Amino acid sequence: MVGYKNDKYINLGYFSAKTDDIANLIPARLSTLFMSIGSLLAGENVKKAFIISIRDRKNHKSPNCAFAEGAVAGALGIQLGGTNVYFGQEVYKPTIGDKLREINNGDILSTCKIMYMTATSAVITTTALLAIKEFM
Repeated sequence: MVGYKNDKYINLGYFSAKTDDIANLIPARLSTLFMSIGSLLAGENVKKAFIISIRDRKNHKSPNCAFAEGAVAGALGIQLGGTNVYFGQEVYKPTIGDKLREINNGDILSTCKIMYMTATSAVITTTALLAIKEFM
């Protein structure tokens, strides 16, 4: 439980968790763009993916997590967060996304499709940028 925020684990991995936060500042923000494109390619709602990712980006303790979570929640029309149970205790966390419908098992496959399309669009974009750089 690296950097987990409870009395038992708070000091274990604190530095590595903060380093991770800093290292992922730019990639997390780029995920809004690429996950929105991935949502489009997966046949999901690209507009809501982008809007929810930006709107709810601060609804997480981590400075980076809500970007990707928001994109998926927006694309699928679901809401993440709220009241959950951790170590036998109910914990409320801010919500991400709009609850347009209930989450169902099919959302796992839909999320995987978004993830694969996101990775594909990122690879194609990176390859194109490297090719352009090579020929300039």
